Amino acid sequence: MNALTKTDTNEDFIPDDHPRSESLRIRHKLVEGFENGLVAKAGLIAHGRGEAFDYLLGEKTIESAKKAMEASIAQILLCKHPVISVNGNVAALVPEEIVELSEAISAPLEVNLFYRSREREIAIEKALLGAGAKQVLGVDLSHRTSLSGISHQRRYVDDRGIARADIVLVMLEDGDRTIALRASNKFVVSIDLNPLSRTALAGSFTIVDNLIRSIPLMTKIAEKFIEKDTSELRQIVATYSHQQILEDALRVMGNSYQQVAPMLETVIQAIEAKRQD
Repeated sequence: MNALTKTDTNEDFIPDDHPRSESLRIRHKLVEGFENGLVAKAGLIAHGRGEAFDYLLGEKTIESAKKAMEASIAQILLCKHPVISVNGNVAALVPEEIVELSEAISAPLEVNLFYRSREREIAIEKALLGAGAKQVLGVDLSHRTSLSGISHQRRYVDDRGIARADIVLVMLEDGDRTIALRASNKFVVSIDLNPLSRTALAGSFTIVDNLIRSIPLMTKIAEKFIEKDTSELRQIVATYSHQQILEDALRVMGNSYQQVAPMLETVIQAIEAKRQD
């Protein structure tokens, strides 16, 4: 089989009436991000794994995820030095949206990569600046320092950003860095479609959702919560139960078998409709 070319992955080939058109467009963004040097090969695989979990969620944001977003935003607004950690998939999928969230919560963006190369760092910085970011941390080598407790490339952090942060928003994260961030007495907000991943388990707050949906929602919540006083924000945080959030996501996924009957009916109707064409 030949490698994918730009022609093969052109969005123009995705018809609007395709039942998976939105999913295909998202995949196209990732492939385009790979071709532009943003996304690592492993990032393509990671997306496919996450999409499988999203199927089990019904490809929608569940109520417990919304509660986790509210608690996360409340805690971010209570902190003094929030930072958003960005990798290639995030820069390829939601560049404008992550910049909007950054502005809403006054949190700088910092490039942090497992498969790190100078070329990828610069490509991601360029993509974020092109999406409206005023500054992108994690690229200037003169501000690079190391996070203790891990040996791989994600240990490198910016002394103006994650190194001094009191809360870090991470997406598509490595569990060992989440653990290292927690061990450094930082709050960690994770967005992860797998409620049993080490990142989901180790986070202070975990949002089990697709970042395509969650990032814009978090911006809306932040714009609403910015007017709340400290006591209100603390009350929202106090309602968060990490264990219950993860258990509810698993419950929803476990109950996804109930989708089989209506999905079968939809497919049967589609077959019959094609026969009559």
